[in-house]
Amino acid sequence: MKVIIGVSDMKVSDNPDETLITYSLGSCIGVIVYDPEAKAGGMLHYMLPDSTIDKVKAEKNPFMFADTGIPNLFKSTYKLGAKKNRMRVVIAGGSQILDQKGFFNIGKRNHTSLRKMFFKNNVITDYEDIGGNVNRTIRLDIATGDVYIKTSGKGEAKV
Repeated sequence: MKVIIGVSDMKVSDNPDETLITYSLGSCIGVIVYDPEAKAGGMLHYMLPDSTIDKVKAEKNPFMFADTGIPNLFKSTYKLGAKKNRMRVVIAGGSQILDQKGFFNIGKRNHTSLRKMFFKNNVITDYEDIGGNVNRTIRLDIATGDVYIKTSGKGEAKV
């Protein structure tokens, strides 16, 4: 069963019949975590790097921001039996889609925020598909832990 993660959304699962998927990652970043032993994983699709720009929005929807969404993703996956030291971590997105001249650099700022958080918490990514000026779709098969990234103009590949 396909479980769609929208923009500023997060889902976790240990149901082997589910596939988590998010579409149209431009400057947004998709984060996938998966523990092969617990057979549990999750996906976050966040828009912005820092919740301090709008505390009210962050309280209503912590998945909109890297600094509030990423900790929620990990903690929610731990509740399904996942352990950080066993997790495979894949990230994608961070493009310059609507900001071709790089005036706002949202994609780069999103990636920098994630990198700082991961460094501080000793999280190493297993695979990254970041930057450029393309949209991406990512999906996670909960039964196998297989991750697929579809990039506009390139098609889909298992990573």
